[in-house]
Amino acid sequence: MPKTPPTYDLVLLLDTQADEGQRQKILTDVEGILSSNGATVVGKHDWGTRKTAFEIRHKGDAEYHLLQFQGSPEVPAALDRVLRITDGVVRFRVVKLAPGTPAPPDLTEAAAPSEAPEAAEQAVPERL
Repeated sequence: MPKTPPTYDLVLLLDTQADEGQRQKILTDVEGILSSNGATVVGKHDWGTRKTAFEIRHKGDAEYHLLQFQGSPEVPAALDRVLRITDGVVRFRVVKLAPGTPAPPDLTEAAAPSEAPEAAEQAVPERL
């Protein structure tokens, strides 16, 4: 029985100040690198724009993407070579998943803006 290739997570933080076309091109190029190296994409998750925990290159937010793929151990090195020099990439990380790792959470709802603070204050009844 042939052994299945390992599964990897690529977390990609894109610059929100780059235009939409450039961000889409980066995602398309990443998928092209994966396919040209024999990897298959098993999941794509757009987590939206989020505030970062700390500033990265003087940027306080980024557009988060998670791509899950299966491929040979050479694929992360190919991604690393290209993403390090690509304009519009704030940060990225490739992690090899252990077998049996649960599916990633759906964070699209958490990226949506929360309700206005005034509405939240009005929802709390005042104590007498």
